[in-house]
Amino acid sequence: MCNLKCYCFRALLLLMLCRSMQNPEAEGKDEILPPTIQKIMKGYNKYLRPFFDNGPVSIGMSLDVASIDTISEMNMDYTATIFLRQRWIDERLCFDGNKSLSLDGRLVEMLWVPDTFIVDSKKSFLHDITVENRLIRIYPNGTVLYALRITTTVACSMDLTKYPMDKQTCTLQLESWGYNINDVIFYWTRGNDSVRGLDTLRLAQYTVEDHFTSVSEAVYETGHYPKLVFHFELKRNILYFILETYVPSILLVVLSWVSFWISQSSVPARICIGVTTVLTMTTLMMGARTSLPNANCSIKAIDVYLGICFSFIFGALLEYAVAHFCTLHQLSPKELPKQDEDEETEEESNGVLAAVANSCSASDNTTKIDSNKNSKTTINGKRERSKHSGCGSPMSVMKRLFCNFNCFHVKNPYHIDNYARFSFPLSFIIINVLYWVYYLYF
Repeated sequence: MCNLKCYCFRALLLLMLCRSMQNPEAEGKDEILPPTIQKIMKGYNKYLRPFFDNGPVSIGMSLDVASIDTISEMNMDYTATIFLRQRWIDERLCFDGNKSLSLDGRLVEMLWVPDTFIVDSKKSFLHDITVENRLIRIYPNGTVLYALRITTTVACSMDLTKYPMDKQTCTLQLESWGYNINDVIFYWTRGNDSVRGLDTLRLAQYTVEDHFTSVSEAVYETGHYPKLVFHFELKRNILYFILETYVPSILLVVLSWVSFWISQSSVPARICIGVTTVLTMTTLMMGARTSLPNANCSIKAIDVYLGICFSFIFGALLEYAVAHFCTLHQLSPKELPKQDEDEETEEESNGVLAAVANSCSASDNTTKIDSNKNSKTTINGKRERSKHSGCGSPMSVMKRLFCNFNCFHVKNPYHIDNYARFSFPLSFIIINVLYWVYYLYF
């Protein structure tokens, strides 16, 4: 029983101490506020929105873009610092006079403010140096101006198919978190002029080409909510990529053509140029993709161009391999077999050109056999047997096949370099024209 009385006494003392600490603070706050504000705030309930029983409250918005710090293709987002301004009318804050009242930002906690949020924001914060960057201004007719300075990182879905000749359209969406369209209505105060600061904005890789605003509604499971959308179009500056990627790749392709003017007997020189340009092009292709997302599997314009340059460089290396191979396998006239050898020597020889040459001289041998028919009957019979036996043998089919392939034979392998000196630059110029016309105008 004694313990119960002690607990009750301690609880009573604690309650009296709390009341003694709260009352001076409330009285002090009333004493700090000027009489006009005290009169306005008397009976004010910050938990109820304006026009609580008389329809929705209209909130006009405008913003200034102070800076766009980074635009990341890797993370598909951009970081911007904005000044967000919201205006609405609260009939409970009307007062007599012709001048507006600018209040300390810390008095925002005493007023009702909209629950506006940025839809696609990944990370945002309100600046608080030296104090929280908030502004509250009340006009005699009850209009409230509420301004904030915010830095936010907003997601932006990018189409990198034409990278680096692409144009990206990003948005900044503002919605009400808890109040639906029956409670709150959003609108831009000055239409497209409600957003300022983009005309004087200077970005590293982009140029702001166009911007506009729109009003819509966000539909969720919990209802329809007001939404304001700010669209802005960014065009990438291609000059950096021309100097960083396109010009070096073109020079590498031209360097690979130098081997066409080097003698085919200089094997180390031509192989060194071909391998070096291939490896350098591979490094350039890997460096061009360091700032791009790895998960994006779409083929970009820069990938197409680097692939074209790599194909030409690799083709120049293969051209020398083909030319050198043809040079080594070209037969000199001394290596050609004689046409007067008999059938046994012809069957024992393994050279394809010997078989082709003997097949071409078959008609002459037949004429000689017919003229000496009476004098050399034994030789004539032997020639006749060989002729009839060769018509149906697989050797005749092979002769015709190799004769057809002989039509594609390069008589002088040194002419391959002459053809390459003309065909490689011409085809590269044509492909470049098609590439730039397609990606710049389509």
